Amino acid sequence: MHVIAIGGSDAGISTALRARELDPAVEVTVVAADAYPNFSICGIPYYISGEVTHWRNLAHRTRADLEATGMRLRLDTRATRIHADTRRLVVADRNGNEEALGYDALMIGTGALPIAPPIAGLDALGPEQGVHLVHSMDDAFALTDTLERAGISRAVIVGAGYIGLEMAEGLTTRGLRVTQIEQLPEVLPTVDPELGALVHAELEQHGVTVACGTRVEAIAPAERGERALVVSATGPDGKPRSYPADVVLVVVGVRPNSELAASAGVKLGFRDAIAVDRRMRTNLPHVYGAGDCVETHHRLLGTTYLPLGTTAHKQGRVAAENILGREREFAGSLGTQVVKVFDLVIARTGLRDHEAQAAGFEPLTVASRADDHKAYYPGSHPIQMRFTAERRDGRLLGLQLVGQLGSEVAKRADVAAAAIHNGLTISELSDLDLSYTPPLGSPWDAIQLGAQTWERAARAAIG
Repeated sequence: MHVIAIGGSDAGISTALRARELDPAVEVTVVAADAYPNFSICGIPYYISGEVTHWRNLAHRTRADLEATGMRLRLDTRATRIHADTRRLVVADRNGNEEALGYDALMIGTGALPIAPPIAGLDALGPEQGVHLVHSMDDAFALTDTLERAGISRAVIVGAGYIGLEMAEGLTTRGLRVTQIEQLPEVLPTVDPELGALVHAELEQHGVTVACGTRVEAIAPAERGERALVVSATGPDGKPRSYPADVVLVVVGVRPNSELAASAGVKLGFRDAIAVDRRMRTNLPHVYGAGDCVETHHRLLGTTYLPLGTTAHKQGRVAAENILGREREFAGSLGTQVVKVFDLVIARTGLRDHEAQAAGFEPLTVASRADDHKAYYPGSHPIQMRFTAERRDGRLLGLQLVGQLGSEVAKRADVAAAAIHNGLTISELSDLDLSYTPPLGSPWDAIQLGAQTWERAARAAIG
């Protein structure tokens, strides 16, 4: 049996590793468009900051490690056409030479592409002029080349989502003066504005200039200066704004890279992502999909698009098991995410209030705060929380948290994710037997205190 995985990132490598683990007799070929299989794209901001001292350290596994499992790697090789009727994949090397590879099963893990927003001048400018869309190792190298030029001191980041915020920290750590521009009213729009405001303040405390409610209209070379740029925007008051920059990063999100699949007759679904069932099967026989190019089954929402590395790893593994006849289903995502911004950690899992309403729930969202550990032990910090649960029966639907680095925000988000995954109520979350010692927690953990605050608010609302 010959399995081909298109894509050398999370989904493709996960498929290949699991297939070889389940059956060492299976031949597995991974076709990767670049030379960096199994690299952590999520780690790029920390390479840019200098905290990851060498780009090779971003490799989860070396090429030798991967090949030692028995998989074959076809690097710097693009998949150009899929002939599902004859089970053949046409690939091209870096010189354009084409070759047809036969397969018994094909897994499409082509990932996502960065969104290029409608900004005048963006199409005409690129890394040579200091304008970057950062989504791959080659993008990271192009950015470091720009940053190593003489006189690079001012950066503008368009977008204040996860990557944009991490890049703001990374470039500040590197010594640049950073301006962050976000079109929406507050940074990190994946959490409620009250929590985004805390991130906003943290950015400004570390010297980042933040411009929210601001739409970038154009990027152009400055009239003076060989490499200087000017970012033109419209502020929240409707008045024009101008931001000088030596380097501009545009990081406003991604879209599924599904064109190859669509050209072969694979059905597309939500937001033009590849439509798959929970066994990661497409509409074409023997063709599977996984990762950032496919739809995601969400445990509360059903079908959506939610590109996350954790999800891609799981989906790739599920695809491999079904390719080999194990009949495994993807259990589903809750969109559990965490990000560090300087000395803050922000996490969320499940649904926010407006998302729950749109999905047909009757949610109640309650804000609360509790110390991360017993206040009498030095170094305690408050964790800000927003619980969302079903008003009628208390079923937990979502949790958002913000706390100081070291206050175990991610751990607490994970506890909530496990609770939502298993359909627990707020009351049952409060009943969980969680660990306690004064330097790390309280007899009632912070999220249990938050759950009890929600219960009191619910009783008051009903009463």
